[in-house]
Amino acid sequence: MKLVYNVSDKPPLQKNLVYALQQLLAIMAATLLVPLLADSTGLYLSQPAALCGAGFGTLFYLLATRKKSPVFLGSSFAFIAPLAGAVSFGFLGIFLGAVFAGLVYVIIALIIKATGSGWVNKLLPPVVIGPTVALIGLSLCGSAVTNLQNTNGGMEYYSLVHICLGLFAFLVTVWASVRGNKSIRMVPFIIGILAAYAVGLILTLIGNAAGIEALKVINLSAFDNIKIIEVPRFIFAGMFGAYDQAIAETGAQVNRVAGFSDVINLFMLFAPVAFVTLAEHIADHKNLSSIIERDLITDPGLDRTLIGDGVGSIVGSFFGGCPNTTYGESVGCVAITGNASVSTIAIAAIYCIVLSFFGPFTAFVNSIPSCITGGVCIALYGFIAVSGLKMLQPVDLGDNRNLFVVASILVCGIGGLTLKLGAIEISSIATALILGIIVNVVFNRRAEKN
Repeated sequence: MKLVYNVSDKPPLQKNLVYALQQLLAIMAATLLVPLLADSTGLYLSQPAALCGAGFGTLFYLLATRKKSPVFLGSSFAFIAPLAGAVSFGFLGIFLGAVFAGLVYVIIALIIKATGSGWVNKLLPPVVIGPTVALIGLSLCGSAVTNLQNTNGGMEYYSLVHICLGLFAFLVTVWASVRGNKSIRMVPFIIGILAAYAVGLILTLIGNAAGIEALKVINLSAFDNIKIIEVPRFIFAGMFGAYDQAIAETGAQVNRVAGFSDVINLFMLFAPVAFVTLAEHIADHKNLSSIIERDLITDPGLDRTLIGDGVGSIVGSFFGGCPNTTYGESVGCVAITGNASVSTIAIAAIYCIVLSFFGPFTAFVNSIPSCITGGVCIALYGFIAVSGLKMLQPVDLGDNRNLFVVASILVCGIGGLTLKLGAIEISSIATALILGIIVNVVFNRRAEKN
């Protein structure tokens, strides 16, 4: 696609502030959801702190990649289970876990720096990486539809009102992207979200007045007891005992890392997952490379993107506890708007840091119905899937050697094949990618020798 703003371009400041807000809204819901899922009590993981950590982590990533890779780092869903386990070790345990995960990336980055990244491109040609990127988008479809139907809590919450509101958000987003003028086409997600939110607010007010529960789609209670300025519950402060008394007053035990065995347990919780997310890191950067038409694996280099992601996770966890990862929603936003400016990503990161102290904004985001997020994500996740399929255009699928590589990745990935090795679980995307690599290496290389 033709970019409106390239990586090094700087849009006019007033417009860029709006573009950055759109990036923020694209990644916001998922970034705030991870700490809630990992620690529903909120005693150790804080949503505003996670938002702040994502901002600092992204800024480090941009510096590490020499401002050549326009992607946002947000809280990683892959680490929800490790985070939930780390909560029993307290603030220090959460941070140590993120350090172990980040160090895996750093060690691999140093190996790549010493050996070069040429082997990565040979190991992951378009016939392998294309369907894997498509799979990342397709694997998120269930999340989008679940949000759209309002069935996060079970099918008993299925709601046609929510579906209609979410589809309205999607259709407005599509209209803004396809039929809007140049300015509107640059911010389709903001327009889609705000238009649907306005309709949802009207429905909610009618529902409150008439006592119709089905129309109460917006969670207005999110604005109860909010403070204009509130310092988030940072992990680094917790490590020094800043919140021990507050936790003790709830009747909960103040958790701590008690010894070396706890450190080993934390390593086993986090390090294996980092090896799994490595595959998604490479796939995201391959996808972004196809959008900006420059190979990020060679410039700034996979070693730099890995260091940016790994150390960015450590930096982010120092503030918010949640290890970060490159966000497909951010990549999709770049693809749809044609705005690949790194300055937009940097401003979005600064927004995260500043707004994490601003209670009303976090409350507003928490009040947005999941169906609106689901509607917008139809476009975001769809673009990720389509961009992966576009990578397959130069691949000859009439050749069975290529056909079986693609088939193995898509069928196993969409089917949800996972590998469980003791306490380690390899995700369906990583499993599918590993199988695709094996099929490609064994049969394509053998065919080349023949």
